[in-house]
Amino acid sequence: MGKLEKMKEEYDYIDVPEELGVRIQREIAKSLKQKSGKNGAARKNSLSKGIRIMVTAAAAVCIIFIVVLNTNPVFAKEAAVLPGIGNIARLFTFRSYETEMDGIGISVDVPFIDLPSVEMIAEDTGVVTGELNQEMYRLCGKYAENAALRAEEYRTAFLETGGTEEEWEAHNIRITVSYEIKQQNDTYLSFIIRGTDNWANVYQDTKYYNLNVSTGKTVTLEDLLGSGFRELVNESIREQISEREMAGEVFWETDKGGFAGISEDVNFYINESNHPVIVFEKYEIAPGSSGEIEFEIVNR
Repeated sequence: MGKLEKMKEEYDYIDVPEELGVRIQREIAKSLKQKSGKNGAARKNSLSKGIRIMVTAAAAVCIIFIVVLNTNPVFAKEAAVLPGIGNIARLFTFRSYETEMDGIGISVDVPFIDLPSVEMIAEDTGVVTGELNQEMYRLCGKYAENAALRAEEYRTAFLETGGTEEEWEAHNIRITVSYEIKQQNDTYLSFIIRGTDNWANVYQDTKYYNLNVSTGKTVTLEDLLGSGFRELVNESIREQISEREMAGEVFWETDKGGFAGISEDVNFYINESNHPVIVFEKYEIAPGSSGEIEFEIVNR
């Protein structure tokens, strides 16, 4: 019996306690609770450490869940019908983990990928691996940590300039890190991870992932549209901008920062029709009031 088969046999008998999620959440809350008298650098360090502990704990739960899912057929079959997991269980999170400190609310969902074609369990350790999962874990944790520090600096400045604790609480500062599946079928898995702050004009950062289910590799615009994708995309976007301007939408002129052609790292996701949808961030090619702007590209 090989190491992988032995691991499978051992994990088949893992009993995941029902109170696991509750225990983890209590530990998260305990690790994040700080004395209100701390401030300055000490406050930043403790808050940063608290966020890292929170995300690490959530990731630990996800690792346990993935190992059981990949090695126990009965558990995998039952998990396939859970909300947020889907019929194939390719992208999922355990649960949302939330905490609040000094009037700053934080909610983090860390997504994990399970693709049959991609080795997810290291044979020598039995621990879930994969560069992409590790990248997503770091991305979620880093955004939450940085956003919390920004909010804490805002709170310090607010109080030092005469604001009260009651007024600060009324701001209802919330930091959210979550993901959204755009397409999940037998060919593609497309999703985004988005971090948002509900203050400072709604700060937002989004990362786009498009994967080939069979290979686990990143899908490019050339894969979807062919070698002439750049010309096709640029022409399609210009046509759509013209149509939308006629309908009353406002776009900046090319010489004033408007659309001048897609860049090498243009953001896109794959929609339910398997078409790429190009996404421009707020203020990128139009006034901020337009928000994010999307263009579906159809290869005629």
